[in-house]
Amino acid sequence: MSKLPKPTAQEISEGPQSVSFQIANGNARHGCILQTRFPTKVQAQKYLLANWPIIEKMARDALAAGTFKDGQIKLVMI
Repeated sequence: MSKLPKPTAQEISEGPQSVSFQIANGNARHGCILQTRFPTKVQAQKYLLANWPIIEKMARDALAAGTFKDGQIKLVMI
């Protein structure tokens, strides 16, 4: 298992990282943002990929419920 990179000075000053992704709904695509508690983008992306089925379901549920703003679905890691 490889070591995760240490946060850069910029990442430390930015604070927790977010990851953007899209989901398809018919012919349309919807932008999504997952706000994490991780200090690096790499860690946030690995979390997204490792938990993709759950995160995708949450995004689709939010889309179906209409709970998104400015055309983007925003999810927050607890």
